[in-house]
Amino acid sequence: MAAPIHDRRGHLALLLLLSLAAAAFASPAAAADSSHNITAVLDGRPEYTLYNSYLSETKVCDEINSEHTVTVLVLTNGAMSSLVANLSLADVKNALRLLTLLDYFDEKKLHSLDAGSELTTSLYQKTGQAAGNMGHVNITDLRGGKVGFAPAAPGAKFQSTYTKRVDEEPSTLSVLEVSDPITFPGLFGSPSASSVNLTDLLEKAGCKQFARLIVSSGVIKTYQAAMDKALTLLAPNDDAFKAKDLPDLSKLSSADLVTLLQYHALPEYAPKASLKAAKGDIQTLASTGAGKYDLSVVSSGDDVSLDTGKDKARVASTVLDDTPTVILTVDKVLLPPKLFGGAPSPAPAPGPAADVPASAPAPETSAPAPSPKAAGKKKKKPKSPSHSPPAPPSDSPDMAPADAPVGDDAADKTDSKKNGGAAAAAVSFAATVACVALAVASSL
Repeated sequence: MAAPIHDRRGHLALLLLLSLAAAAFASPAAAADSSHNITAVLDGRPEYTLYNSYLSETKVCDEINSEHTVTVLVLTNGAMSSLVANLSLADVKNALRLLTLLDYFDEKKLHSLDAGSELTTSLYQKTGQAAGNMGHVNITDLRGGKVGFAPAAPGAKFQSTYTKRVDEEPSTLSVLEVSDPITFPGLFGSPSASSVNLTDLLEKAGCKQFARLIVSSGVIKTYQAAMDKALTLLAPNDDAFKAKDLPDLSKLSSADLVTLLQYHALPEYAPKASLKAAKGDIQTLASTGAGKYDLSVVSSGDDVSLDTGKDKARVASTVLDDTPTVILTVDKVLLPPKLFGGAPSPAPAPGPAADVPASAPAPETSAPAPSPKAAGKKKKKPKSPSHSPPAPPSDSPDMAPADAPVGDDAADKTDSKKNGGAAAAAVSFAATVACVALAVASSL
């Protein structure tokens, strides 16, 4: 017995809804980034203007935005003014980190803590700069309905209390106002970039060879002049200079060595979390108006690597973070393609074999361009364009910056294939459901 007309129409409506849902799933908008943006959350709230400006100036905002689950304890302009009165930016940065908890606490959770108290990790503890567990924060539900925050030191007073809820993104971001900052003896007094000996700092960090090069070349003066404005130094460790595939740097001219060392510094304050959030090309001290000597960033999880177009170097550690100067170590020497060659160049026009230029003296990580074939020989179907760069390592092609330079085409194609595959599957499902829906409709 045939189903009633209204039942068949109901089935048809259900199928159409399924097809629409599949189409929505296939839409790029459905894959939009859902990460939070703390400065955007605080924008338009005049009582937190000073706090928000220091989040941006110290780049703590990038560290917060890179955390999946976080609670930010914010201060009003008055409380923030008192905090920063006699502090360096490096000390302010640590104070902001201690006010950032790596767990989700909303008002309900604050008043329902197990045993009325909880010790939680802060962003300051995560940096590794805290002594022992001093980067943890004690949250306690006090008498009279108040919730206090104190450093982890035994007997520490609850100098900061919960005031009100500011904003939240359930389970991921909670923004709460507190009365005062959380401090303890030893939190402040971070080494200042202006007071440290740069070469001594690099040598103690295991970058002795790099320190010797910047002194002998005179580039150390360029670095020191930039430290008061903004500087990110990318110092290769000593193991990087022992790599078997490293070109012989002693063969570089004095001018090229200076360019190479300038390539290891950025004219901006960019700690690791800020590099991770970077998109497109990043200028170095060696960059030109034509975009030469730029870098790009590739990230995967907490790993951040710098892509020269020839190779990638991973950011290994932070030696100094004193706004506006940060010194990072990297595990490879950054080799700009302009000096050492990058992806194979297009094959030259056909001609006598003797006219083919010799390959560059620096060792290549990819094969050199093939010699041109004789004009009389039959051309074979090429397997791949000779000018394409080698496929990147499998670490994070899908994490490449959205505005990656042309030299990253291989990574972009890999990423496009992954995203395209998922979208194609969804579109195929939508098309199938739609066809079924049409078939049902035709039978009515």
